[in-house]
Amino acid sequence: MTTNLQTKPILSPPKKPKVIVGLSGGVDSAVAALLLIQSGDYEVEALFMKNWEEEENELGYCPAEEDLKVAKQVAKLLNIPLHTANFSPEYWQHVFQDFLSEYKTGRTPNPDILCNKEIKFSVFLNHAQKLGADFIATGHYAQIIYHVDPLQTQLLQAVDQNKDQTYFLHQVKSEQLAKSIFPIGHLLKTDVRKIAESANLPNYQRKDSTGICFIGERKFAKFLSDFLVAKPGIIETPEGEILGQHDGLMYYTLGQRGGIQIGGKKNHAELPWYVVAKHLVSNKLIVAQGQEHPWHFSQQLMLEAIHWIASNGLENLLSAPPISAKIRYRQTNQICQLENNNNPLNVTFSVPQRAATPGQYLVFYNGIGVCLGGGKITSTDSLGGLKII
Repeated sequence: MTTNLQTKPILSPPKKPKVIVGLSGGVDSAVAALLLIQSGDYEVEALFMKNWEEEENELGYCPAEEDLKVAKQVAKLLNIPLHTANFSPEYWQHVFQDFLSEYKTGRTPNPDILCNKEIKFSVFLNHAQKLGADFIATGHYAQIIYHVDPLQTQLLQAVDQNKDQTYFLHQVKSEQLAKSIFPIGHLLKTDVRKIAESANLPNYQRKDSTGICFIGERKFAKFLSDFLVAKPGIIETPEGEILGQHDGLMYYTLGQRGGIQIGGKKNHAELPWYVVAKHLVSNKLIVAQGQEHPWHFSQQLMLEAIHWIASNGLENLLSAPPISAKIRYRQTNQICQLENNNNPLNVTFSVPQRAATPGQYLVFYNGIGVCLGGGKITSTDSLGGLKII
C-alpha cells in the first residue's frame, strides 16, 4: 500500500523586499522606478509627496498638480501602485520655518539640504515603512556603499560629476542611507533620458525641476515678500560711495551679479557690479566691480551643525589627508585643513574661496569620492561677507 506522504515542508517562494520609489513627476525618479522593476529583485511601488499647500503660483499653474498628473501617468505605464501623501505640515515646520529664519538673519539658506534631511529621508522613509517598505528609492545622482553595520553606510559621489547630488545629501544619516537605494547613481544624465525615451515614459523630455525644493520655480522676490517684510536701504562701495538703494537685504546674496540695478556709474570702469557684503545693523548692501575684488574672497570659514554621515566620519577624514571640501554644488573639491575638531569647526582652504556664503554648507570628501559629511557656514574671514555692524 502506498501513501502520498510529504517528506519535506512546502516552502513558499522567498518574498522579494518591497521598495517604494519617491515618484516626483520628473524623469530621474521615473527611470529609478523602471530600473528597479527591470532588475526583478524587488516588489516596487511608488509614492508621490505633496509638501506645499497652494492652488496656483504666480506663474499661472499649480506645480504639485502637474507633477502628480505626470507621476500617475508613469505609474500606470509601469503598472505599479502609486500612493500619495501630504507632508506639508512637516515641511513647513522643519524646512520652511528655518528657511525664513535664515533670511531674517541675513543668511542665504539651502532648503534642498534640509528637505532631504527632514522630509525625503525621514518623514518619507518612516511613512514608507508603515506601508510595508523595506527600502525607499529616489532619483538622486549619488551612490551608496552598504555595510553589514548600518552605522558604517557611506555616501559615494555619482558617476556623472556634473549631476552629482551628494552635496545636497550630506546631512542624511548612515542608517537612513542603509534603507535607501539610488538606482541611477551609476548613470549619466544623457543615458537616463535615453532609457526613459526607449521605455516611452511620458516625461522623457520634461525639463529638470529648479527653484525651491518642493515649491518650484517662483518670482523669488515676490514669493519672499509674502512672508517677510523687506527693509530698503543704501547700496554703497567698500570705500563708502553711495550708489543707490536696495530693496531689502534678504533679496541679495554674496557674489550676486544680477538684480542690483545700479547700471553704469560715472568715474567707474565698465565692469559688472557684484554683492560683496551685507551689513545688517546699518542695513547696507556693499557692492564692488569685477569678480576678482578682494572682498569676494575668504580663506577661513567657521561651521556649525556639523554632521558626519558614518559614525567614524571625522576619523576617516583626519586619517586620510589631504582633506578636501566644497562650498557649493558643482564646485570641484578644494584642498583644506581643519583648525580644530570641535563644533563649531574652523576650516582653512589652501586657495581662497570666492563668495563663501553664511547659511550655505561646506561638505567634506575623501580622496575616492566618499562624502563624509559637513556643516553650515556661519562666518568667514572675508573683508566683505555678512557683517553684524
